[in-house]
Amino acid sequence: MLGWGGQAQSALIQSIPIQSIPIQSSATPSSSEAAVPVVNIPQQVAAGQSVQENLPGTPGQQKADPQSGASIYGTATDPNGNVVVGALVTLEIEASKTKRTLLTDGAGAFDFTGLQAGTFRIAIASSGFADWVGPRIVLAAGENYEVPQITLRIGSANTSVQVVFSRHDLAEEQVKAEEKQRVLGVFPNFYISYVWNAEPLTTKQKFQLAWRTSIDPVTFAISGIIAGIEQWQNYFSGYGQGSEGYAKRFGASYGDAFIGTMIGGAILPAVLHQDPRYYYKGTGSVWSRSLYAISTVVITKGDNGRWQPNYSNVLGNLAAAGISNTYYPPGDRTGAQVTIDNALIGTASGAVSALLQEFLIKKISRGVPSSSSVQPTSSVQPTSSVQPTPSVQPTPSVQPTPSVQP
Repeated sequence: MLGWGGQAQSALIQSIPIQSIPIQSSATPSSSEAAVPVVNIPQQVAAGQSVQENLPGTPGQQKADPQSGASIYGTATDPNGNVVVGALVTLEIEASKTKRTLLTDGAGAFDFTGLQAGTFRIAIASSGFADWVGPRIVLAAGENYEVPQITLRIGSANTSVQVVFSRHDLAEEQVKAEEKQRVLGVFPNFYISYVWNAEPLTTKQKFQLAWRTSIDPVTFAISGIIAGIEQWQNYFSGYGQGSEGYAKRFGASYGDAFIGTMIGGAILPAVLHQDPRYYYKGTGSVWSRSLYAISTVVITKGDNGRWQPNYSNVLGNLAAAGISNTYYPPGDRTGAQVTIDNALIGTASGAVSALLQEFLIKKISRGVPSSSSVQPTSSVQPTSSVQPTPSVQPTPSVQPTPSVQP
């Protein structure tokens, strides 16, 4: 059977010009023999080459374009010239605003193929390296572009540290600063706050401040001076004279200071949630500041920042006066009325101390913060209805403030 190829060859043969070539023979041809035509077949056909490839204009058969599209390729290296494997390479196509991504291979190479003519940009990101962004690349149709010299710089090590500065920490810093305040650089002035909106003290901080005041060397020295004066004047004669009498007087004097500080500056403030410190006002008229200072013996800040009756101071003075009767000589002990009178005297002396704090002591004290940080937020008088709003900012620049002994 003849297939399609046979038919094609037949058609081809028919289209090839035929030349009549005489055949010479030593024999004389017979009359019945005619001249046999000889067909000249092109060499391509004889060699078996596809005929269609040599025939122009054959329908449906077009020569293929060897260029399948443009491409962008390159290699990412580190500053030492080593290839960077697994880097994320992003190709941004400017015309369509789209992106293509791939990872560099084991040789640090990347290759974006099948691209149309247009404008592109390459960006590379890898852990431990700074991001790299290349210049704009304009490609023509079928162009292959190699991105030159891609060197990724070592990224800077950024460590994020979150510092949590709680209100307790701020109060602790303020107490530490208050413990550095001293009148004339000598006498402790711990129970005064020059920060108007200082953080409230915790129970532990109230006891620490009272204990720190009680064991200060100057506190012992003051008790010793008082005991010496009492012995010189023969006060509390029931104690006698000599070293034994002096020791008893010293114990009584120090006991008064210790009991008053612990009860009025720690125990009752902790139970009643009140602040035992004096808050320096420093602004306003002399009259308003004086009224404020005197009122603090009966009005104080609560731990909630609101002003309230100063039960800690009033009851503390009364308790200290009552307890002192237990260790003074029997002949010098007083009745209930005298105890109350002594408590009132103690309260009055607290008002005098507050006036000195407001107008004098700051000027002759060391370790106090700058004046810019001691101003109250308002000049409202602290009465039971006044409620100053705390606005303490927990920043390391806050200067805690000294305090005055109650």
